[in-house]
Amino acid sequence: MTVSFKGAQFPKSVILHAVFFYVRYPVSYRDLQEILRERGLAVDHATLNRWVIRYSPQIAAQAQIRKRPTANSWRMDETYIKVRGTWTYLYRAVDRDGQTLDFMLSERRDLAAARRFFKKTIATNGVPDRVVIDKSGANLAGLQAVNTILKFTATGGMIEIRQIKYLNNILEQDHRFIKRITRPMMAFKAFHSACATIAGIEVAHMIRKNQFSNDNRLPFQVFAELAA
Repeated sequence: MTVSFKGAQFPKSVILHAVFFYVRYPVSYRDLQEILRERGLAVDHATLNRWVIRYSPQIAAQAQIRKRPTANSWRMDETYIKVRGTWTYLYRAVDRDGQTLDFMLSERRDLAAARRFFKKTIATNGVPDRVVIDKSGANLAGLQAVNTILKFTATGGMIEIRQIKYLNNILEQDHRFIKRITRPMMAFKAFHSACATIAGIEVAHMIRKNQFSNDNRLPFQVFAELAA
């Protein structure tokens, strides 16, 4: 299913450029409003916010479908994102090569959230051979719950669970890009807008890591093709 721009009052190319610029670079909505004004485009910062919230999740869904195959050895961890003045938890997973697998923002860091994240990531990437996590008891219990399901289904193999902190360094480094982009946003005002915006940021990061092609297309061209 393609991304729909039906009813939009601005051309698709303008909307996509604005959304991509916001999720790719560390700018605020008012910064972006000023940048567009200097290019002859009068777009209110509230409109820019609506574009990001509306289109980022749709483009992220296409990114999951179209990304290149990933490895069966995963690294999983959480980082912190402030929403409404409260810290929330961004669950993220990459493969052994640093390619993004999936992500999920959660208001809680507990067994239920860990189980939900693993189920989501497996649904989009298949069952891995092994998963490296930190010493979190909730993440361990979440994976053990997944293994219990696998044990009593016809899928066969169980997931090897490894709790070795240094093996997750690649993911710790990967978190930095996400935090660098979210920092100028001055914290999110609503949970749903945080989820939508982070979805766009993750797609921009996947493009940066060449998860869609090996050619010399510009990053924006890849982003626009995901919305085609």
